[in-house]
Amino acid sequence: MSKVSAETVHRVNGLTARWAQALPAGTVYSAPGVWPLLGFLADGATGPARAELAGALGVPAGQAAGAARELLAALASVSGLDAALGLWTHQGLALHDEWRAGLPAGTYGVFGDDLVTAQERLDAWAAERTGGLVERMPVTLTRDARMVLAGALALRTTWRQPFGELPLRPDNGPWQGRTLRGLHRRGPRPDRVGVTGTSDGFVTALTVPGDNGVDVHLVLGEEHMAPGQVLAAGVGIVERALPLTGGGLLPHGHVGPGLYVEQQPSVAPEPPTLDVRTVAYEVRADHDLLALAPLFGLAATTDARQAHFPGISTYPLAVGAAQQSALAQFGPLGFRAAAVTAVLAAPGSAPPQYRHDYESTVVRAVFDRPFGFLAVDRESRLVLVAGWVTEPAPEPVIGFPGAVPPGL
Repeated sequence: MSKVSAETVHRVNGLTARWAQALPAGTVYSAPGVWPLLGFLADGATGPARAELAGALGVPAGQAAGAARELLAALASVSGLDAALGLWTHQGLALHDEWRAGLPAGTYGVFGDDLVTAQERLDAWAAERTGGLVERMPVTLTRDARMVLAGALALRTTWRQPFGELPLRPDNGPWQGRTLRGLHRRGPRPDRVGVTGTSDGFVTALTVPGDNGVDVHLVLGEEHMAPGQVLAAGVGIVERALPLTGGGLLPHGHVGPGLYVEQQPSVAPEPPTLDVRTVAYEVRADHDLLALAPLFGLAATTDARQAHFPGISTYPLAVGAAQQSALAQFGPLGFRAAAVTAVLAAPGSAPPQYRHDYESTVVRAVFDRPFGFLAVDRESRLVLVAGWVTEPAPEPVIGFPGAVPPGL
C-alpha cells in the first residue's frame, strides 16, 4: 500500500467504528468510500459546514483535501482493490480552478438537462468501477442537481487456504434448525484466532488471510452484545489497541464466544491445529448518509438557505443527497466487496475409522450465529469494508445472483 499516515488510518477507522454504532444489523458499509469525499467538501466549505466536516474527519479543513488525496493514492495501490473518484457538474455551473485542481486527474465530467442520459452515464460509471457488483449510482439526478461527487471501491481477494463446503446446522441461536451453506477448514495456525475482553463483553476474532495483502477478520461477540459494540471491538483488534490472546495460549475449555480448546484423538503426534466452521454470506445495503448527518459532518451543509461551499463555486450550493450502496460476499475461495458513495449538491438560496493412540490440541472456532466482518489492508491496518451478517446463505445454493457465487 502506498504510504498513508497512521493518523489518517486511525481517523478513517474511527469513522468505521462510530458508523457501526449507528447502523442496524445485516449491513455492509465502507468508511474509506466516504472519507475522501468529505475531505474535498471540507476544503471548499465555509462557516458551520466547514467546522462540522473538519470535526467528522478529525482533520483541520485546510488539510482535508491533502489527506483525502493521500488516502485515495493509498487505496489505489492496494492489490485487489480498485478505487476511483468521479465529479460531474451541470453545464451551467462554473467551478473554481483551484478546488478542481485538487482532485485527482481524470475525474471530471459535465451533464446537461437530459437527466435520463446523464443518469445512465452515472450508473454506467458505478457499474464499471465496481466490476458490476454495484449496478447504479446511489443518488438520482433531479432538476435541481448541480454537482455530483462520487467515490467507488471494488475489492477482491482469494484465500491462501480455501474452505471446504459442509452443511452447517446450528443447535442454538437465531439460526437454530436451519441448514446453512457451511464453510470448514482445518490448519496448523491456532493463533489466527483469539479472544479479547472489552467493557461490553468478550469478542472472538478470526483472521482469514487473502493472497494479496488483504485479510478478512470475522468477529463474534457475546450474545447480549450489539453489532456496533462487536464491530467497534473489531476495529480495536485490527489497530492492535485491544490485546488479543491467541488460540495457542488459551486454556482448555470454552474460552470465548464460539471458541473452544479441546483434546482430540489422533493417529499420530500432531501440533496444535485450528478448526474453523463458518457460513457463506452475501450482504447488500443502501445507506442514507443524511439520516446520520452529524456523524459525517453534513448537518449544516443541508441548509438550502445558505451557500456552504464558496471554495468550490461562486454559485450557492448545499448538499441535497448523500448515499452509499455496498455489497460483500464471502465464500469458499475468497471475498469480494464493493461500495459506491455519492454526494449530490443542489442549489442553496443559495470419515474412515482408525486406531487413535495419541491426542492433539484443537482450537475450534464456530461462527454459527450473527457476527461481524472487517476487510483490512494488512500493511496499514486500514479497514476497507465492514459489516454484519444476519442472514447467511442457505444450503444448497443454486445459481447466482441471489446467493454467494459457488466460486467464492
